[in-house]
Amino acid sequence: MTVTEDALTTDVLRYTAFTDDPAGGNPAGVVLDASGLDDAAMLAVAARLGYSETAFLTRPAEGGAGRRDFAVRYFSPKAEVSFCGHATVAAAVALAERVGTGDFVFHTQAGPVPVSVADDGFGAPHATLTSVEPSVEHADEADVAEALAALRWERGDLAAALPPRVAYAGARHLVLAAASRGRLAELDYDFERLAALMRRLGLTTLQLVWRESASVFHVRDPFPVGGVVEDPATGAAAAAFGAYLRALGAVGEQARLTLHQGGDLGRPSRLTVELRAGDPRVRVSGAAVPVTAA
Repeated sequence: MTVTEDALTTDVLRYTAFTDDPAGGNPAGVVLDASGLDDAAMLAVAARLGYSETAFLTRPAEGGAGRRDFAVRYFSPKAEVSFCGHATVAAAVALAERVGTGDFVFHTQAGPVPVSVADDGFGAPHATLTSVEPSVEHADEADVAEALAALRWERGDLAAALPPRVAYAGARHLVLAAASRGRLAELDYDFERLAALMRRLGLTTLQLVWRESASVFHVRDPFPVGGVVEDPATGAAAAAFGAYLRALGAVGEQARLTLHQGGDLGRPSRLTVELRAGDPRVRVSGAAVPVTAA
């Protein structure tokens, strides 16, 4: 089905991503037709909503009516971010509910992100995004020490098998692996100190992880640079984490991983990460459902 302009609304929609329960997942704002909004207006909408991100869609300059291509910008309550996974999933599901399931292309600041939406008829629609080409780099020891101090963690709280790295799949994340589920659960950090480090390093979140099994992980993502203490589900970090695991050889070239996030916040989320042999990009999947305004 092609996209007709009258299917695109200027209303601010509210969806929660990586869950089929309106009380779970990570809420995101979605504006399907943001052509009348400038930067200041988009930031004001995101700040008013108070969600970790809001996605604003417009037609790309070269696009014509009927194409399933959109330029997308993402704003936290404090600033624009280059890419946001949960708002991508939310926006794709919102589109699909109005114009039909299938494939879209979101043109983001990080690059083009294909998104496919399917509905199995038994639950909420699922969206799968394909990341831009990722990269993984060593984390400076002094920066890791500062991050640990801001988190109030000790060096011994880290899992030796999964060393600190900075991973990118549209946005930069410092990955730190906890040695125990208990350490991950007790998250109480210095908001301003961590925000200052993240701004200096150009980080979007910290990806804090604990490995339950070969393919199952529990994750938490502090997001002070966006004015949010913690994200309940973080698709961009999930994509970066998939690249991180592959770069370390911690999983195979082809793998399917489950990430549990948000449970410690009372908003359980489930993210599926897929790695394919021969393709450096990472696929992240999850459901999304509309929520009503509080």
